[in-house]
Amino acid sequence: MHNAHTLPCFLSRTGLALATALLASASLAFAADIAAVRVQAPAHAAWASADAVVEAVRDTTVASQVPGAVVQLLVRVGDRVQAGQALVHLDAQAAQQNTAASVAQAEAARTNAQIAEKELARQRQLFAKQYISQAGLERAQAQYDAAQAQVRAAQAQAQAASAQSGFYVVRAPYAGVVSEVPVALGDMAAPGRPLVRMYDPRALRITATTSQTLAQNLGSTGQAAIELPGTGRIAIEARQIQRLPTVDSATHTMQLRADLPAGLEGAAPGMFARLWLPGASTAAAALPVVPASAVVRRAEVTGVYVLDAQNRPRLRQVRLGRTLPAAEGAAPQVEVLSGLRDGERVAIDPQAAAQVR
Repeated sequence: MHNAHTLPCFLSRTGLALATALLASASLAFAADIAAVRVQAPAHAAWASADAVVEAVRDTTVASQVPGAVVQLLVRVGDRVQAGQALVHLDAQAAQQNTAASVAQAEAARTNAQIAEKELARQRQLFAKQYISQAGLERAQAQYDAAQAQVRAAQAQAQAASAQSGFYVVRAPYAGVVSEVPVALGDMAAPGRPLVRMYDPRALRITATTSQTLAQNLGSTGQAAIELPGTGRIAIEARQIQRLPTVDSATHTMQLRADLPAGLEGAAPGMFARLWLPGASTAAAALPVVPASAVVRRAEVTGVYVLDAQNRPRLRQVRLGRTLPAAEGAAPQVEVLSGLRDGERVAIDPQAAAQVR
């Protein structure tokens, strides 16, 4: 009877062990199918980054050329304007009166010149009949010449007054976007005072500040990249980067410039940017990298699945560095500051690795 009761228990323990072994073998078989990559430092030169700022190639401050009160503001910050569009109106009453007076003076000078012309004609007739001397004819000719000079001077003054009256309407020098309006209605404008600031959104660039060594070692061949918030990385050729010839004597840094593609959405002057260049320091080059797709983020924990000796994935917390720019068609990679060693294997698909028990 004792054997009859122990046999089912023995069989149940044997079946449980067999089931556990089968599950373990199935789990290992599933784990063996997990795609993994071996952690190692990149063999090629690492990337170095330089902080940059977006700038407009054409950034213009439109200032007043004449004094006058601001009587009308026709634009606001963010408005798009066309070339020649009116931006600000200044009080032009005094200028208009000055123009009217100049025009009247020009008319009076022309009337005096007509009288002098008729007098000269009469004097010539009298001189032909020998009624006057040569001196009398010369005086008449001098009066006519003086009258003609007065006409030219009055006309020039009227044209200058008319041109100056046009300065009381401030217009856009080109098509662009208004970025600043530092005046308000009623403000008194003076020659040189800024009224409107605008830029051309079709021509943008970045200016980066980097070390003198890195800037001087920049070659004309190879790849570089521009990173903007919200737009990702933009691959460019190294030859497209302009190196400014001056060096800051205090920081020993140099400036690099690169044009942004025309019509880039979301870019505006003043935005933070980053310029990626090949050739980082030795310390940066020794950091291991992993594919960005292998990183797991759960709440405040950042980690990767590392495969152990039995090919089982184990979640391990890591501290990440920079995301390196990837070549065209390649997956981006992330530097690992701590938590991994060279030679360890990391699962490429963390979702598949999480299902293995």
